[in-house]
Amino acid sequence: MQHFKTLSSYLDYLELPRPEHPMLSVFNSKGDGYLPCPRESSPPITNDCYTISFKKHVKGDLNYGRTTYDFTNGALIFISPRQVLQWDNSVVFEQKGFSINFHEDFLKGTDLGLQIKKYGFFSYSVNEALHLSPKEENQIESIVENIEIEYHNNQDVFSKDIIISQLDTLLKYAHRFYDRQFLNRKDLSIDLLEQFNKQVYQYFESGQLQEKGMPNIAQIANEMGVSQRYLSDTLKKETGKTTTEHLHLQLIEEAKHILLQPNKSISEVAYELGFEYPQYFSRLFKKKQGISPTEYRALYKMN
Repeated sequence: MQHFKTLSSYLDYLELPRPEHPMLSVFNSKGDGYLPCPRESSPPITNDCYTISFKKHVKGDLNYGRTTYDFTNGALIFISPRQVLQWDNSVVFEQKGFSINFHEDFLKGTDLGLQIKKYGFFSYSVNEALHLSPKEENQIESIVENIEIEYHNNQDVFSKDIIISQLDTLLKYAHRFYDRQFLNRKDLSIDLLEQFNKQVYQYFESGQLQEKGMPNIAQIANEMGVSQRYLSDTLKKETGKTTTEHLHLQLIEEAKHILLQPNKSISEVAYELGFEYPQYFSRLFKKKQGISPTEYRALYKMN
């Protein structure tokens, strides 16, 4: 897999203009026509740069990680360093759009350098891109124009701070718009929860819980065709609970059934549920139910 350590080498590969700053590039086109990718197909590549890009897809496939990007209606995509990219079938985009690329070292020593990792959309699967309304698109475009003006000006000691401030504003707006997108996809969120619960249930029923312990959430998300971060953010927004909390709820429900089976000690129940140490199971059960497994079993016998 080819890896590009510098911004210039990455842009050369894309056949885009060389950057005016060694760690920052702003490409903003409002013209007609099309902007082709450099070749009909490419091997997977990675680089050390962040990308914020808005384009409308005309034809071809852009693979980002394990999935194929859909930007037929126009979408804002966020790519973090060392994400895997690949083009297939002669990708073509409308020329109108923008692409901001900056090396990760551009943010070193800044507050944004610390904060940018909190934005989950940089780790989303590509089909979870941000689809903008016309009003939102105009808001983002106005920020990009401010960045572009400063980028093309004679750079001075204030330039970097001004550009980073504008990037910070752009990401905050994107965070707001993603929040809106989650709300507008309520039915999808409910379906996602049902899929998640089904995957966990199948894991329990297949006997893997005893063999392998607690299921890996990243693997479950992958089997559902979404990223772990997107799954967690969606469930948190819709239900107020994280994926781990939903997993624990299912585990406790499974524990209740097993605890009511005769002739099984608490330790045996814990091992059957994939816990290496019974005290971990007892601690989790009491945290979620308010009583210990022993107290739960006694309470049921009393009834």
